[in-house]
Amino acid sequence: MASTDAAPKLYAAQEPVFPKRVSGRYRNLKWIIMIISLGIYYITPWIRWDRGPNLPDQAVLVDLGGRRFFFFWIEIWPHEFYFVAGLLIMAGLGLFLFTSALGRVWCGYSCPQTVWTDLFFMVERWIEGDRNARLRLWKQKWDFRKWRLRVTKWIVWLLIAIATGGAWVFYFADAPTLLVDLVTGQAAFVAYATVAILTATTFIFGGFAREQVCIYMCPWPRIQAAMMDEHTITVAYRDWRGEPRGKGKKRRASAEAAIASSRLAGPTIIGQEPGSTSRAVPEDQPLGDCIDCMACVNVCPVGIDIRDGQQMECITCALCIDACDEIMGKVGMERGLIDYVALTDEKNERAGNKKVPIWRHILRPRTLIYTALWATIGVALIVALFIRSELDITIAAVRNPQFVTLSDGSVRNTYDVRIRNMTAEDSTFRISLTSEEALRVGLEGTPTLMVDVPADETQLQRVYVTAAPDSPAAEGDRTDLRIWVEQVGETLRAHQDTTFIGRGGS
Repeated sequence: MASTDAAPKLYAAQEPVFPKRVSGRYRNLKWIIMIISLGIYYITPWIRWDRGPNLPDQAVLVDLGGRRFFFFWIEIWPHEFYFVAGLLIMAGLGLFLFTSALGRVWCGYSCPQTVWTDLFFMVERWIEGDRNARLRLWKQKWDFRKWRLRVTKWIVWLLIAIATGGAWVFYFADAPTLLVDLVTGQAAFVAYATVAILTATTFIFGGFAREQVCIYMCPWPRIQAAMMDEHTITVAYRDWRGEPRGKGKKRRASAEAAIASSRLAGPTIIGQEPGSTSRAVPEDQPLGDCIDCMACVNVCPVGIDIRDGQQMECITCALCIDACDEIMGKVGMERGLIDYVALTDEKNERAGNKKVPIWRHILRPRTLIYTALWATIGVALIVALFIRSELDITIAAVRNPQFVTLSDGSVRNTYDVRIRNMTAEDSTFRISLTSEEALRVGLEGTPTLMVDVPADETQLQRVYVTAAPDSPAAEGDRTDLRIWVEQVGETLRAHQDTTFIGRGGS
């Protein structure tokens, strides 16, 4: 007999969300972060930085052809990838730190998906109107006006998406030159492909997928629980103060005493669906502060009801706080019914104690450990950046064959010495060696021991090390030696240890 149990649904069809315009301190903070982040993203590739005649003058450039990364006065070479790895580790620890202290604050304010979706919402409200107007437009039949508004909105979204994809490719080539090449059709295919892909993803994710990206595509909502504990501050509804909720004005017995009594009792409504009206409340039972105005639901960009408790979909953008505070101010009640709170605040406030300062939630062992780790890596990277040498060498012994016996009986080993001149000037370098045995060094292609390396370039030089026929190094197995590279007339020098193989090592 077939089972009648329905298979669990792993995906729920998207319901249209039409957030209402709201104002307040958190909305203003989001505007500021949006302006700063978008400004940095779009403007940075056009900032110039003079590094001299031999280097690019773009302040921030990922030079894939030259295999280098330029960031203002800092230049990162391939062998210095540990700087990039360190920055990625710092970014991860920073995300852990902020999540542990403030919940999904990154998701609510700085995540690219949030920033661009917020920007697309702004365009939508500007063209189609606020929440009620957009709801009416959604329900009405497709006529000329609806097509005109929708096409206008989509065109503006598409222009923003093109600018987004175009700005990204400018980080990988000289921005003014690449712009001309893109417009004239002379840019490489990979540039057009990258712009097209990023344009499509921005247009679809920011304009249509929206909260679905956060719910189904992003892994962070599921990971964040491991970063949070009962002291983590996050956006929440003070149900012990707001319940039971009810619309309109109701007479309250002995006002302050009755309200205080109801807060201590603190019954919580469980299982109420978002958008439902208030339940019937006995006349002699005082209501909570929530007047069930639905303002918090109407401004939510992911379409949830924060009064239902913590939900995976919530990105803690705090717009519901602004909406609720505005209503509380209008009805003459204390603000903060929806606020940044921790789980431990409920027990404390139910007992009638004062609110715990935010800094006490933030400064606790867990966040201090994250901060210490983050700062340690940052300081280590800064120290490594300032003490690194502008000369770097890599020596690879050529072991096929391991050695060559010359006509006079002497034994020769071959080495490839890669010299990186990370200075802004052409330089001449002298190659020498030190060893306990008598060894001679020579260079391929030149009778001298000098190598000219252009500024900010890498040069591969083949080096020969020879031992006399009857010397211990020629007759023996292995001899340790150190090859030196020194900048002529300057103080830069570098060395690397390697091994000379004689006839005994065959």
